Amino acid sequence: MTITGNVTILTVVASDQSLRTPMYFFLSNLSFLEIWYTMTIVPKLLANLLMKSNNISFSGCMTQLFFFVTFGATECYLLLVMAYDRYLAICKPLYYSSLMDTSTCLQLVVGSWVIGILTGLIPALFISHLDFCDSRHVNHFFCDIPPLLELSCGDIYLAEISIFILSLTVLFSCLLLTLVSYFFIVVSILHIKSNSSRSRTFSTCGAHLIVVLIYYGTMIFMYVRPHSSYSSDMKKFISVFYTVVTPGLNPIIYSLRNKDVLK
Repeated sequence: MTITGNVTILTVVASDQSLRTPMYFFLSNLSFLEIWYTMTIVPKLLANLLMKSNNISFSGCMTQLFFFVTFGATECYLLLVMAYDRYLAICKPLYYSSLMDTSTCLQLVVGSWVIGILTGLIPALFISHLDFCDSRHVNHFFCDIPPLLELSCGDIYLAEISIFILSLTVLFSCLLLTLVSYFFIVVSILHIKSNSSRSRTFSTCGAHLIVVLIYYGTMIFMYVRPHSSYSSDMKKFISVFYTVVTPGLNPIIYSLRNKDVLK
């Protein structure tokens, strides 16, 4: 469903000239990212469930970790860019076309990908240099940061504190700026006189916010907190939301409910 929804969005936007706007350019990039984000986790997860093939090489594990963090961080940056784009479109409509021109759109997207790749390199480099002794059992359905840190038999303080600060900075800064954008959007919506237009816009923004809060909420739960007594099963359950659920919801929430895409 996730792959089909995102490929559909990419196909529709590429084939319809009327959708060649900044908003759909950002949506296309999000859809492209979600395809690879899903492919990083779900195929191996399905193989583990269906064929009981639970083995992964060390290099394969580090590769999965790198791409997972890279795509996850890039999604945070793209969601922020999309919120900023909607803020300009709704709150600064007269300046929108000049502020969000083609050059600016490209710079925002390229910047999101470059910073996302750099973000992914940091935990991958730290964890790949840790010492792993007798145990080789990753207590998770993919190579995630917490279970790999728990698996190490060496000193993990530097890696743990560095990854914590990185996660705190990326997640909270992106979430805060995204929420600020939506706050100003809501304030502008409240000034719309037409009840039907106001309710339609509120419905769309509300759906966007739900996806954003689910994604950031579960990410923060996993990566921006001290050691806790939560069971490994609870951690796996929470991980399903940002690895499987939100990538499947994004095509529905951001595009397939949009009349411009459905027409």
